[in-house]
Amino acid sequence: MPISLGELATQFGCELIGDPDVVIDDVASLRNAGPDSLTFLSSSSFRGRLNSTRAAAVIVRQEDAEYARTAVLIHDDPYACYARIAAVVHPPPVYESGIHSSAVVAATATISDSAHIAPNAVIGDRSSIGDNSYVGPGCVVGTDCTVGDDCRLIANVTLVKKVTLGVRAIVHPGAVIGADGFGNARTDEGWVKIPQLGGVQIGDDVEIGANTTIDCGALGDTVLEDGVRLDNLVMIAHNVRIGAHTAMVAMVAIGGSTIIGKRCLFAGMAGTVGHITICDDAVINGQGMVTKDITEPGAYASSFPSVKAREWNRMVARVRRLDSLARRVKELENRSK
Repeated sequence: MPISLGELATQFGCELIGDPDVVIDDVASLRNAGPDSLTFLSSSSFRGRLNSTRAAAVIVRQEDAEYARTAVLIHDDPYACYARIAAVVHPPPVYESGIHSSAVVAATATISDSAHIAPNAVIGDRSSIGDNSYVGPGCVVGTDCTVGDDCRLIANVTLVKKVTLGVRAIVHPGAVIGADGFGNARTDEGWVKIPQLGGVQIGDDVEIGANTTIDCGALGDTVLEDGVRLDNLVMIAHNVRIGAHTAMVAMVAIGGSTIIGKRCLFAGMAGTVGHITICDDAVINGQGMVTKDITEPGAYASSFPSVKAREWNRMVARVRRLDSLARRVKELENRSK
């Protein structure tokens, strides 16, 4: 949507240096921006790119404004400001309300008059879809589910049973919410499946990535509080509780009954064992595995960074000799007594 720099400055609390009548209709990176685009500089280490960008304007911090050769919007947090402006320039699509003829809706389901139910969607018994919500092609909303107002289930999303989505949720294609967790009792004769009887409670303004899975609770519910962000291919086991505004990057896996605090950040391929507690404001670095409670905020890591293969092989060879070295040290200690 075309909008002038003057309007943006007023709407988002920016100081504008430049022509307020300049209109932008796109957002882009510094490198790829064109003459009708708005871009941003979030790190001063990239100041050099301000000389070559073709953007109509750049969002910058005060200390970077003098280096720009274009109009600038000055803001304390350029990246967050860019995100908000991008949503105005490229708003989500608007769909007409109604239920497609190929959708299957149970007689006991409740659908808001302003909701959009796309082709081949299925809405199960006693489930409800809120105002202005979009249930995309091939989505399945199973039994006893609630989809709040202004939600978007993009396509092929499955809510299995007893799932509640708060308002303004975004669920990307292939996500499965409310499937059975890995509940099995081991016996001499083999595994005995434990019925998974709980549901999933998801707060407001939550976004769930493509092919992410969130298991239902075994007895109580699995819970995601307001503002949680899950990337693609994240796995949340049964009875996990994730605090408000926590974010998890791709391929994170959280063990059953883990309690995670607010504003935590899990980098790619990080994970936890089950039945532990992580405090607020913890950061788990990439591939980090958490095996016990974390009680103090801060950054935690447990994985090896990549090194050249030859160096890695030498390190492994040394590790394999640790037992024999430990025995020799013990023998020397005993002789010295």
